[in-house]
Amino acid sequence: MKNDDFIEVEGVVTECLKGGKFQIKLDSGQDILAYLSGRMKKFRIRVLLGDRVKVQLTPYDLTLGRIIFRSK
Repeated sequence: MKNDDFIEVEGVVTECLKGGKFQIKLDSGQDILAYLSGRMKKFRIRVLLGDRVKVQLTPYDLTLGRIIFRSK
């Protein structure tokens, strides 16, 4: 998929799960499951409870996303 095909949304980390997965509460009120992108793993960017994150979603599955950016 091209980068234009993804949907980017913002939310807050509500729970840290095993295996590098996170429960995210989106600004729209929806709860999704998300994992860290490869670049965030490579540079060891930590994501903690309460962090504001930007998530990429595919149009095929709107319940699973990839965390691409973290802001405090």
